[in-house]
Amino acid sequence: MISDNEFFYGHKACAGCGGALAVRTALKVLGERTFLVEPAGCMSAVSFNYPQMSFANNAIISAFAGTAAVMSGLKAGAEAMGIKDYHILGIAGDGGTADIGIQALSGLIDRNDDVIYICYDNEAYMNTGIQKSGLTPYGATTTTTPAGTAGKGNIRKKKNLFQIVAAHDIPYAATASIGYIEDFAAKVERASKVKGTSFIHVIAPCPTGWGIDTSETVEIAREVVDTGLWYLAEYYDGEIHINRKPKEFGDVKHYIKRQNRFKHLSDEDIETIIRDRDVTWERIS
Repeated sequence: MISDNEFFYGHKACAGCGGALAVRTALKVLGERTFLVEPAGCMSAVSFNYPQMSFANNAIISAFAGTAAVMSGLKAGAEAMGIKDYHILGIAGDGGTADIGIQALSGLIDRNDDVIYICYDNEAYMNTGIQKSGLTPYGATTTTTPAGTAGKGNIRKKKNLFQIVAAHDIPYAATASIGYIEDFAAKVERASKVKGTSFIHVIAPCPTGWGIDTSETVEIAREVVDTGLWYLAEYYDGEIHINRKPKEFGDVKHYIKRQNRFKHLSDEDIETIIRDRDVTWERIS
């Protein structure tokens, strides 16, 4: 169902970059008539390197906080020029979406512009040195929430961005993981057919920031779903629909301990994470 052509290649991303896989997949679904907006962040840093650009389609870098605002501007410009058969796509990281860019995103949804916004979530500000974002999970060590004698890493829970977006009564929102790439591609396809604003929140592991081998990106992105620590869902017609509910959750301790960012956590800390997972599933089931 997706193009054999490549629209994102020759970039400078780290080996095993989950964000790069998310961008590549989304563009293969949407095709060359896609106008792309990226803010400051990993994906713009690795793809806009003068005199080279890693996109076969039109793309622009926005201010860090302005992804959604620039998307609205591109939409208005395309309509004014009478352009037909195209997509406006914004792709931003977790910090550029859940923190710095959330005001513009909220305004975009309120205007209900016919665009697609994708947040590739690597759970920290990876481009600038692995600082905590609003989507960094509990217990993770970052350069701004270091683990040590004075602390256990990040003490805050991950923002529930999907439900924050759904609370706007957006026409379509979804969660995804590059570990289930077919599911992600299908949701991008569905978003492309929705009239109004669509939003997809995709987990995209960062080997550098997560402390995993570059060969493990897809596997660990699948494992976070199988353990129930990330759920695959859609929001439309005013309701949340769960796409995948494991009959039995996978081993959370195995998932946690294979990542260096969590290596300091105790069994008690892991039990806290499991309890929070169970509460989440009680709420959404």
